[in-house]
Amino acid sequence: MSLIATESLTKRYGPRVTALADLTVTVEPGIIGLVGANGAGKSTLIKILLGLLPPTGGSARVLGLDPVRQGEQVRARVGYMPEHDSLPPDLIAAELVTHLARVSGLPRTSARERASETLRHVGLYEERYRQVGGYSTGMKQRVKLAQALVHDPDLLLLDEPTNGLDPAGRDAMLELISRIGTEFGISIVVCSHLLGEVERICDSLVAIDAGRLLRADRISSMTTATGVLVIEVDEGTEELAEALAGLDVGEVRRDGPALLVPLTGDDIYDRVLRAVAERDLPLHRLDQRHHRVAELFATETTETTETTVTQS
Repeated sequence: MSLIATESLTKRYGPRVTALADLTVTVEPGIIGLVGANGAGKSTLIKILLGLLPPTGGSARVLGLDPVRQGEQVRARVGYMPEHDSLPPDLIAAELVTHLARVSGLPRTSARERASETLRHVGLYEERYRQVGGYSTGMKQRVKLAQALVHDPDLLLLDEPTNGLDPAGRDAMLELISRIGTEFGISIVVCSHLLGEVERICDSLVAIDAGRLLRADRISSMTTATGVLVIEVDEGTEELAEALAGLDVGEVRRDGPALLVPLTGDDIYDRVLRAVAERDLPLHRLDQRHHRVAELFATETTETTETTVTQS
């Protein structure tokens, strides 16, 4: 059974605004990235999947259930982390998560125990008796994640989980999400406009633009190898670049701390390794460059725009 399946799913707000347009996609279990620019229709799709918003046309299934007719059953098996700060500031985190556990059907004692366990999993056990209003942005995001997780769902829908976080906070949140998906075996849909985050932790990707599907595939299939070799040393980059330029290996280009060399033959690896060894340089990385998800997404968007312009 697929995790999520939509067929010609459409959502319009009035006669002029189309949030989703004939969206047909099937999503298998795992950690899935739902990506697109702000306004692409990601949040609208999540609300439809939760049964909080009726579609204008088409259909959707979540864990085999119809959100329109079986909304309560869907929400009993799905945890939702909203994008915006929706936490009551005067409540203690443990009380808030316990209350939401009880709302989802857990008895009082089980709800309290489950809340403490979940807050420990998200790294807030020591601070669980503090009022939410005194939390940092990162801690509030973790409370939102805890309340989505507390009833042990089969699926988590996380809407911009790193919103408002600094780089260190984003890294910590992504690591936590990845750990929940792998250790707990819970499928997770990460809704984000930051493609680099999705590429780091997700198994597959659903990319939408202006409510339309751009591409849905496993990330491993998207990030195919290119004909470029990436070399990175901890020191002596300029020295190595000059040496490689003298070996007639093709154009040597810089990409941040790395050097890029055309992979024109199997002997390129040996020639590069020899150059590094002769200069006793600390080799950090030597492998084939892969396409990045962001590059493919940009290509898809450009092609869609060009097609639209041509047709018009």
